[in-house]
Amino acid sequence: MEQRKRSLGVLILAAGKGVRMRSGTPKVLHKMLEEPILYYPLRAAADAGFSDVAVVVGAGGEAVSSWVEEEFPESRIIWQHEQNGTAHAAKLAQEWWSSFDDVMVLPGDAPLITAPTLADFAASHRDGENACSFLSFTTDDPTGYGRVVRGGGSIRVVEHRDATDEQLMIKEVNSGMYIFDTKALAAVIDRISSGNAQGEYYLPDALSLIEEDGGRVNAVMAKSPDEFLGVNDQLQLAKAAGVMRRRIVEGFMINSGLQCMDPDSVWIGPKVKIGRGAVIHPSVQLWGDCVVEDGAFIGSFTVLRNSVIHACANLKGSVRMNDSAVGERASAGPFAFMRENAELLENAHVGRFVEVKKSSVGKDSKVPHLSYIGDAQIGEGTNIGAGTITCNYDGEKKNPTKIGRDCLIGSDTMFVAPVEVGDCVSTAAGSVITENIPDGALAIARAKQINKSEWSRLRRRKDKTNKA
Repeated sequence: MEQRKRSLGVLILAAGKGVRMRSGTPKVLHKMLEEPILYYPLRAAADAGFSDVAVVVGAGGEAVSSWVEEEFPESRIIWQHEQNGTAHAAKLAQEWWSSFDDVMVLPGDAPLITAPTLADFAASHRDGENACSFLSFTTDDPTGYGRVVRGGGSIRVVEHRDATDEQLMIKEVNSGMYIFDTKALAAVIDRISSGNAQGEYYLPDALSLIEEDGGRVNAVMAKSPDEFLGVNDQLQLAKAAGVMRRRIVEGFMINSGLQCMDPDSVWIGPKVKIGRGAVIHPSVQLWGDCVVEDGAFIGSFTVLRNSVIHACANLKGSVRMNDSAVGERASAGPFAFMRENAELLENAHVGRFVEVKKSSVGKDSKVPHLSYIGDAQIGEGTNIGAGTITCNYDGEKKNPTKIGRDCLIGSDTMFVAPVEVGDCVSTAAGSVITENIPDGALAIARAKQINKSEWSRLRRRKDKTNKA
C-alpha cells in the first residue's frame, strides 16, 4: 500500500517595512519585471504543487493583503501588526500551521527561488524524517546572512549581527527558508528568546532548541546561490530583476526555440507565454499576460502589455500595445499604437503613426498611416486612407463608427460619430461624414472649391507697393 504523503503548508513572511528601499511602497509590492516581488515566491510554491499557503502581512499590510486576495485568492492572510522578528511571525500563524504535518517558511523578499528547488527541498525533508530542514548555500560574500555553524554533530545558525569574527568567515549561509515538523516547532516556539542585538525573536533559534529536544535538524545545500538573492534595497532589486530577466529569456530560447539575437536587451515578464519559433529583435519589452504564438515576429523597440500576438503576425518595430490583439499574419507598425481591446483580424494591417482604440480592423483590411480609429468596427477588405479620423467624442461620451466591407475611404475623411457606413462604399478625400452612407455609394462631403482669378498675384503686387 502506497504511503500517504505528509501534508505541508507554506507560510510566506511578508510583513517587513523595507526601510532601505527608501520608498512608501511596501517592500514586497515593489515591481520586478512588472510583477510585485511577492508574486515570485507565491508562484514558485504554487508551481511546486503546494496549494495551502498563508501570507503574514504587517507594514503596508492593507495594500499587500488586497493584492494577495486578488492575485492568489486561496491564500490565507495573517497579520503581524508589530514586527518583532520571524519567530514572532511564525507564532502568530501557529493556529493555521498546526493543522499540517509540516510547514515550509519562506521569505517574501526572495523572488528568485524556483519551484523545482522547493519541491526537492520538501522531498528531502520528508525522506530524511527531519524535525527541521533548511536550505543553505555558499557565497563569496556572506555579508548580512546568518552563518551555518556545524560542529559536534549539530547544526545551528548564527545571525550576522551576533556572529563572532571567526563565524563571520564562514561561507555557508542560511537562506531563510525552512521546513518544520509542526509538532517539533510547536514545542519550541514559546522558548525562543529575544536576547540578541536586535531584540527580536529569530526563527533560526528554533533549530538548536529542536536539537536539544532530540529532533533531527538538517541543512540542505542548494545548487544555485542565485536563487537566494534577497531584496533589501533598490540595487538588490535591480540585480534580482536582471537574474530573472535572463532566466526567462534563456528559458524561452531553450524550450520554445525563441530566436533572440540580443538576449541582453530583451525584457519578458514572468506571466508571458511564447510559442515555438517566434522571433524577437533587440530592445523589446513584453509584460503582463502577453501571449506570442508560433512564428510571430516582434521588431525592435516594441512594448506590449496584456496583449496577444497570433501565429505568424508581424510587429514591424516601435509598436505599443495594451490589452489588444493582432491576428494571424496581420501586421502593425512601425510606430503604431493599439489600446483598450483593439483588434486586428487575420491579415489586417495598421501602419505608421496609426492609433487604434477599442476597435476592430477586419480581415484583409488596412489602415496604412496617420489615422485615429476609436470605438469603431471596420469590415473585411476595407482600405482606410491616410489621415482618416473617427471623431468619437462629443464632449460627454464616446460614440461608435461602423464601416462595412470592401470600402475605399479617401484620405483625410472625418467620420463624426455615431455614423454607419455600408459595404462597398467610397468617400471622397477631405470629406466630413456626418450621416450614414448606404451600400455601394460614393460620399462627398466637403465645401465647393472656389478659385478667385488673379487674387494671389494682386496680393503680392500690393505687398511690394506697401514695402516700397
